[in-house]
Amino acid sequence: MNFNIEKIDNFTGHRDCIYSLAEGTSSNTFFSSGGDGTVVEWNTDSPDLGKPFVKIHNSSYAMHHDTHIGRLYLANNFEGIHEIDTRTKKEVRSLNLGKVSFFSIKSHEGNLFVGDLSGIIQVIDKESLKLKKQIKGSEKSARSLAVNTKSNELAVAFSDHKIRIFDLSSFQLKFELQGHTNSVFALQYTKDGEDLISGSRDAHLIAWSVNHHYEMIQNVPAHIYAINDIILLKEENLIITASMDKSIKVWDEKNLKLLKVIDKARHAGHGTSINKLLWLPEKKRLLSASDDRSISMWKLF
Repeated sequence: MNFNIEKIDNFTGHRDCIYSLAEGTSSNTFFSSGGDGTVVEWNTDSPDLGKPFVKIHNSSYAMHHDTHIGRLYLANNFEGIHEIDTRTKKEVRSLNLGKVSFFSIKSHEGNLFVGDLSGIIQVIDKESLKLKKQIKGSEKSARSLAVNTKSNELAVAFSDHKIRIFDLSSFQLKFELQGHTNSVFALQYTKDGEDLISGSRDAHLIAWSVNHHYEMIQNVPAHIYAINDIILLKEENLIITASMDKSIKVWDEKNLKLLKVIDKARHAGHGTSINKLLWLPEKKRLLSASDDRSISMWKLF
C-alpha cells in the first residue's frame, strides 16, 4: 500500500484535553468532547468554525452517536448519560449512573453498554433509557468495550490487566484473557470478527483468536508508552493505534506488521498524548484528538 501522509488541518478551541470523538450529523462533520465539558461539532471543510453543541457540568471521556436515529449519547462524569437529539440540539432524556467516571460507550441492537471507573458495565435499554442490568466485571476500571456481532460477544478491557468476554444475550462471562502487564485501554475486533486486538498501558498490542477460545496468537511491542486507542479501517484492512508517546501508527490488520508512523518529527504531529482516533470513511480522513487540546486531520493515501 502506498501512503502519502499529510496533515490537512488542525481544529482548536477546546480549553482542556480532548478525550472523545464521534461521527457528526453529516459525512463532513464530527463531534469532540473532553475535560472542559463542552461538546463541539466541527466541519471538516471549515476547521475554524467549530460550533459548541452541548455544555455539561463535568468532563466527558466517552460518547456515541447513533446516526440512524439522530441521538448522541454523552457520558457526563459523576452524573450519567445524556441523550441528545442531534437535529434539535436538545436533551431528550438523562440517566443518573452515580458519582463515577465513564470511559466507554458501545451500542448493540437495543442496548447501550457503558464501562465505568468502578469496573461495572452498565446495560441500558435504548428505547426507555433505563438501566437493565449491571455487570460487575472487576474491582478496577472498565476502560474499553468492543462488540463482535459474529460471535455475539462483548469484550471489556479492565485496569486489572485483564480482558473479559461476555455473551451478549445472557451477559454471562465466557472467557478471561491474561497477557498484558498493565491496564488495558483499547480493544478492536478485526473486520471478519475472527481476532480481537488489544492495546495496553504496557505499550503492547496483542492479537487473540476468537475461534480458538481467545488464544493469544501475537504479542507486539508497539509503542514506547500507553496505547490509548485502536481503530479499524475496514476497506483498507488496516489497524491504527494512538499512544501516549505522541505517535500514531498504522498496522496491517492480519499480521500486525508496522506500515507507517505519524509523529511530530516526521509530520508536525501532536506534542502530547494522543487519546482518540476517528476515521471518516466518505472523506477518507483520519482525525486524532490530544492532550494538547487540538484535533488533527490527516490524509493517509
